[in-house]
Amino acid sequence: MTQIDLSALETALDALPKRHPGPGGVAGVLKDGVVIATRAWGYADLDTAQPMTARTRLPICSISKQFTCQVLLAEVEDLARLDAKVAAFLPKFTGPLPTVRQLCDNQSGLRDYWALTVLQGAKAEQTFTRGDALPLIARMKTGHFPPGTAYSYCNCNYRIVSELIEAETGAALPDLYRKHIWGPAGMTTAVLTADTRAPEDGVIGYEGSDATGFFPADNGIYWIGDAGISASLDDMLAYERWIDATREDETSLYRRISAQPHFSDGTPAAYGFGLAQHDIAGQRFTGHAGALRGFRAQRLNARDARLSVVVIFNHEGDTFGAAQSLIEAALGHKTPAPAPLPEGWDGQWLADDGLIVQIESGRRSASLRYATGGETVTLAADGTLCGSGVVLARTAEGLRMTRSKDNTAPALVALPALDSADAAEIAGRYSSAELEADLVIEARDGAAFARFEGMLGAGRMERMAPAGRDVWTVATRRSMDAPAPGDWTLVVTRDATGAVHGLTLGCWLARGVVYSRAS
Repeated sequence: MTQIDLSALETALDALPKRHPGPGGVAGVLKDGVVIATRAWGYADLDTAQPMTARTRLPICSISKQFTCQVLLAEVEDLARLDAKVAAFLPKFTGPLPTVRQLCDNQSGLRDYWALTVLQGAKAEQTFTRGDALPLIARMKTGHFPPGTAYSYCNCNYRIVSELIEAETGAALPDLYRKHIWGPAGMTTAVLTADTRAPEDGVIGYEGSDATGFFPADNGIYWIGDAGISASLDDMLAYERWIDATREDETSLYRRISAQPHFSDGTPAAYGFGLAQHDIAGQRFTGHAGALRGFRAQRLNARDARLSVVVIFNHEGDTFGAAQSLIEAALGHKTPAPAPLPEGWDGQWLADDGLIVQIESGRRSASLRYATGGETVTLAADGTLCGSGVVLARTAEGLRMTRSKDNTAPALVALPALDSADAAEIAGRYSSAELEADLVIEARDGAAFARFEGMLGAGRMERMAPAGRDVWTVATRRSMDAPAPGDWTLVVTRDATGAVHGLTLGCWLARGVVYSRAS
């Protein structure tokens, strides 16, 4: 039986408000089906001084995906029976269509629709209704990889699944959540809050930091299936108790969604049915994070150790880091200090999938920026840099980044940084047949800016910066979804005469979007 250091756990819980400063938060730990420690600190609303409590309902955001997948399994015995119905949501798609299981495992190859809202001209605060989602998804004509071959996070996978569930059953998704999970688990106050403008219990989510101050986040999106559930800490701990109570039942919903997933080539995958798999302190955990502007959430469960942790903030702190610190304290785990890093890893690189990779070294670790957030890598005994599901190795041509969790291994070529570049050459309007949307680049006295225009309007002017010969970054720091896509990589394409012909734009969530020069 796994032993718990309760004193160390209590100390780690007490440290959360200082280590992750913000308006408020909740955390709880379950061992062997029993809640052994909880905390609720700060305020649900700073202006009214409404305290945060274990009963305050907070958005759990993308944690909702696993609930959607469990309802799917409960209602549909043979998932393949629904595969042919995916085509109705992608009427213009030209390649192989993903299966329902590939949607659930984030192996569809579809570009994430929340990232695409940026390219369709959305501003961060505008209203995105339930009726806006399916027309945006229906414009997709290609994916950024063949279904089943790789992993990439994609919210519209679960939006499609939720629509399939409701059409198949004739029931509303919240009623099915209640029937199959909330009721059996005793989540008595959980609710679907699809409209993000109106959080439950008067709670306010906050953007900002100690350096900038905290200010209320303004959200206007409608989401269902991919996110939307609001639950209290008490609700989430009831869910963890239910998971523990059914852990040995192979027919139980959570046991089924937490089984080892695979890619189409048979390689084990690290994500399936709305659950990510993590190795923490020598234990295998399944769980998920959640993010909306102003909120962050994380839940993790180790079936063998019978240990669960839930952390939710009404600010944009690192809930995974907070949950990991509680796990390590509870298990008495101390990670050895990594070896000092040698020189020569820092810089910018262009991956052969068209995305920029940035490596910034510290003394004993480096920050790798490629996907939606920074990843920490440290020196391994064989001289490579390793992190969770990623290995960086030197090659004769540059670097290779093997990403086992993505089932990819892009080659990286050094990209010498440029302090300046002539943006006038690329200024103009570009059109994307894939998106049926435009990109406008303006050059202003040595600076460059981009604006996206599409079905959702005309977006803000976003800052551009040169990253190499014919390579630029386009910054998106705030978007409808959270976290924002970050820096998009823009690669200029030229014709046989050397004239600018078009652009290829992408981020990890939405790669390889082609634009042709229109003016």
